[in-house]
Amino acid sequence: MIRSSTFWISMVVFQVVFGLVVFAITRQYYIDDSDKVSAAPLIDRQPTFSLPDLNREVYSAQLQPLPTNHPKIESPAEISRQANEFFANKQYSRAAQLYEQLVAFSPDNVTTYNNLGLTLHYLGRSTEALLKLNEGVAVNPKDQRIWLTLGFVNSQLGNTEQARAALTTAVEMGADNNLGQSATTMLENLP
Repeated sequence: MIRSSTFWISMVVFQVVFGLVVFAITRQYYIDDSDKVSAAPLIDRQPTFSLPDLNREVYSAQLQPLPTNHPKIESPAEISRQANEFFANKQYSRAAQLYEQLVAFSPDNVTTYNNLGLTLHYLGRSTEALLKLNEGVAVNPKDQRIWLTLGFVNSQLGNTEQARAALTTAVEMGADNNLGQSATTMLENLP
């Protein structure tokens, strides 16, 4: 099937808007705070991204379906906006559903795999999170953020060697930016 130029232009616009929205939401999340060194700098930077209490029933292993009165969203930009909003409000189940829709819309968008993987981890579905993060690495092995997230999730699960390998890769991609500095800090705090 041949797609029209309007389709491709809208896809490019979506990718740019999605990237900017994710950047805007997560920018503070990764900013280095030199007076505060933490083993998990990704979590401590912004309270909306703190790791939930995984023992609570609120974060069940199953995704809860969206309410039936919830209108079906068809615009990738709107799906992205709502997914990011649900994530920021710690409504991880709904965010994960929408990120999964975004993966279906754009299976080559590594940022969506990163967001879905982190969301699944916060839901206590860390095995699935690692699968999605590794799929994202396969999509774009040169994306520093997904290596950082992969290292973070592995470190949270006690997979020290996998965490070390992923974080080392993130540092090698650029130790002088915020992502590289976060990876360096996490590496230094691994056992």
